Amino acid sequence: MDFRVRDRDAPISPEGIIFRVYGYLHPPNSCLCDVEYAHSSIYQSKDPRSPRISSKYGTFYKFYADGGLNFVKKNYPQYLIYYNPLNCDQVGIKKDQIKELRKPDEKLKNIISKDSPDKLIELLMDILEIIQDHSGLKPHRFGIFGSILHDFYHLKYSDIDLIIYGKKSLEELRTVLLDFYSDKSFPIKNEFDENPANITPKHWYFKNYSIKEYLKYQKKKGIYSIIKSKKFDRKVKIEFEPVKNWSEIGIYDQYLEIKKVGWIKAVGRILDNSECFFIGGTCPIEIENILNGPKVGDITQITNFVEEFRGQLDTDEKFVVEGNLEKVITQSKTFYQITLTYGPNYDHQVLKKY
Repeated sequence: MDFRVRDRDAPISPEGIIFRVYGYLHPPNSCLCDVEYAHSSIYQSKDPRSPRISSKYGTFYKFYADGGLNFVKKNYPQYLIYYNPLNCDQVGIKKDQIKELRKPDEKLKNIISKDSPDKLIELLMDILEIIQDHSGLKPHRFGIFGSILHDFYHLKYSDIDLIIYGKKSLEELRTVLLDFYSDKSFPIKNEFDENPANITPKHWYFKNYSIKEYLKYQKKKGIYSIIKSKKFDRKVKIEFEPVKNWSEIGIYDQYLEIKKVGWIKAVGRILDNSECFFIGGTCPIEIENILNGPKVGDITQITNFVEEFRGQLDTDEKFVVEGNLEKVITQSKTFYQITLTYGPNYDHQVLKKY
């Protein structure tokens, strides 16, 4: 059987490191990953937000920012995988190193097949039923990630993190959610209609992207919801994470080489935003003016791995972007792309309306 993974799938190592598959294009029998949690037997954190306790698996600690990547690079070099297009090692895990592979769609299917064990899972079922009653979306179009996927959710604190699979399903879901938000009597509301003081990030690092702009764009995206249910004495956040269908995923060896060229700031126009909600999604563009950086032609797309910038703009919308200029070589052509990702100058990147 082919080894197939996609964004948000969760490989677990024998040591108790919980990885999260990052994007879609991976070397054969391997997957590039972020690092989300580690078991208390190998890692502990003093951050009060970090502990995750499971009666089934014990205690885990969550990593923040690039903490998990640095932890693996320093302590578990066996989880570095050579990524040919970039000619360097990236954090990831090979098929034969995986103790368990948790898939959000399979986990949700398992949850639905059983009686709800508590009020958070009951609320999850209620949300899916509400969406199904107002759309053509069936439960198999969804998955569950975050603390519920790993069975260490907390009834008093945990949110509900859902995945929506496929471009068409995402489009239908966003239409339904925006209808919900427009009805003030409806229990599901846009999280970013809340008091800004309650939803403003405590830590903000971007230099060219203000918190005010962030709040405006997050509200527009429509995939961040909140529900006040009679089952709870608190509001519960609901995130709908877009993930590609299998048929929408490209081929790893399409990119033979990706060369870093430099830093660029440019103005242009979005030609097609249909992939812009996906992590690692590519967005065809037309560059109108290079404000700073290498003066090259054939800059044909933006590739984005930064959550704050996904789903940012509409087709035909004019934008300003600042990020990494890369030269991409494939079997059939050579072109340039602007990539937004984690790493050096992360906090200077931007993608917004011009």
